[in-house]
Parts: sequence; structure tokens; C-alpha cells
Amino acid sequence: MPSSSALSAFHPDWICPDWPAPAHVQALCTSRAGGVSAAPYDSLNLGDHVGDLPEDVHTNRKRLQTALQAHLPAAQAVFLRQVHGTHTVDLDAGLSDGICADACVATMPAKVCTIMVADCLPVLLTDLQGRAVAAAHAGWRGLADGVLESVFDAFCTRLLHETTPANRWALAQSTLAWLGPCIGPLAFEVGEEVRAAFCAHDSRAALHFQPQTDRPGKYLADLAALARQRLQALGIRQISGNDSTSTWCTVGNPSRFFSHRRDAIALGGSGRMAVCVWRHGGV
Repeated sequence: MPSSSALSAFHPDWICPDWPAPAHVQALCTSRAGGVSAAPYDSLNLGDHVGDLPEDVHTNRKRLQTALQAHLPAAQAVFLRQVHGTHTVDLDAGLSDGICADACVATMPAKVCTIMVADCLPVLLTDLQGRAVAAAHAGWRGLADGVLESVFDAFCTRLLHETTPANRWALAQSTLAWLGPCIGPLAFEVGEEVRAAFCAHDSRAALHFQPQTDRPGKYLADLAALARQRLQALGIRQISGNDSTSTWCTVGNPSRFFSHRRDAIALGGSGRMAVCVWRHGGV
């Protein structure tokens, strides 16, 4: 079950990931609580592309930055322009908000890898020594097209002198992953084209699509399980967070999580949560 952060600067409803990361690596997942936006973006909407008032989004992002800086004064969340792709950027290069990418990696302290979600799956990475951190935005399209493979490639590039298959496999064995809230397996209905996209990569993906007997050609998909399968194929075995149970489902928990699928049509819009990971220092 998602746990609330115990860190005083963070809203009590925000999630502090429970994973075996080193002490100098910290992570955070906001909820919809703690901001100023009006319905249907109430209240901590961090997305500047969903129809919310720009001044409210600015205030909400400032609140997040202030909370981060209470723990690390130089911390700065970098908001990507996410396009459901696979491109990964290196935040050590001094990039600012708005860079087009769906994943990011950093080794420098205070570079806060940040992903926005409202049904898509956020995935965080670090290693047992906490030498680097990374975050990926894994909607079904990005996940099927290889966003996790892309971010792990960048992770390897930052940490390995030689990216040989043996070295990559060894790094994968010491890599930690945390999966945040996303649309759950009882809410995510997809068509045959989605199933085909995953099964073309790995036929075992079919295990995570349950056919709808009353709706031919439709399936219930387990996005978190599909991500776990892709991570495990890379050699990453230490995976925490979203276990596909109902408490992690964005659609099924309207008081805590934004959900584009649940609210965009019914209410006219949905906000975005942020999932962040950063280093304080360390090795």
C-alpha cells in the first residue's frame, strides 16, 4: 500500500517511496493534496498543459520546489515536456523546464529527476550505492516502445566505463526500481493493438492482458506488471512500489490521485502529480 511521507516539509498525503535506496537518495510522489488549483484540477496540479490557470500551476510548482529545498537547498525539480516517447535526457547538462523527453537521469546532487503522471506509470531507478538516479514516464505507448530500456541505457552510460553486456547485467543486478501509482488492472481497458504491441516484443506479455468476454477485442491490461516484466528482462530484480493492487490505482482512488481517464471527459480535465528522485551527495 502506498505510504505517506514522514518528512515534515512534505504534505502528509504525499508518498515517500518505501524502497532500499541508500540514505543519500530520496524520492517523493505528490498526491492531489496541498495546492491551490480549483476543480477539476484540485488542488496540487503540477501540469502546465492541462487547462489549469497558469498562476495556480506556478504556485503549485513553487510549493513543491519549496518542500524539496527544505531538505536540500539547491534542489530543483526539472519538468519535462512528455510526449509518450522513449527519449532520455541527462540533467547534469544543466537542462531547464520544457525539454522534450519522457525520462531523465542525473548523477549530480540536487538535480531532481521529475516525471508528471495522471494514469501513466512513473518508474524511478537508483543503484545500491546511490551513484545515479533516473525517472521514466511509462504510459502504454512509451513502455511498449522501450522507454525503460532507454532510461537504463542512459543509466549504464553514466555509471559504466565500458557498457559491455556483462557490465550491464552486473549493474542491473544492483539497480533498484520503484513503481508509483498508475491506472490499475481493473480499470485499464485497451484494444487488440495495445496487446499486439507488447506481445511483439515478448510473447509472455500476453499474461498481463485479460480478455473482456462481453467486449470482443478488448482487454484489461496490467500496466505495472508489464513494466515489472520489462525491468526483469533487463536484469533488474529489486523492484518495489506498485504491486498492481487497488490502493495504487489512480482511477480507483479519486480523493488521492489525479486520473486523466476518469476525469478528462466526466469533469472536463485532470491535474498531474509529480514523482521525483534526487541525490543529496554520497559516493
